[in-house]
Amino acid sequence: MDVLEFDSEVDARGLNCPLPILRAKKALASMDKGSILKVLATDPGSVRDFQAFARQTGNELVRQIEAEGGWVHILRRR
Repeated sequence: MDVLEFDSEVDARGLNCPLPILRAKKALASMDKGSILKVLATDPGSVRDFQAFARQTGNELVRQIEAEGGWVHILRRR
């Protein structure tokens, strides 16, 4: 996996829906426009959840990678 610089990270491994989304939402709220958030998750449903979250909120889903024992979701704050 290539390294993408990020401004903040949320470790939501071991948490099920909706907690990874809620933690990401809280983190994004305190970040500046254009900042990058990395979210680590193990819930298989998080792939779909973060796609829907990005569509609904206008935050950009930059990348989703299956890695680190789960998934890595990279979001750019709107």
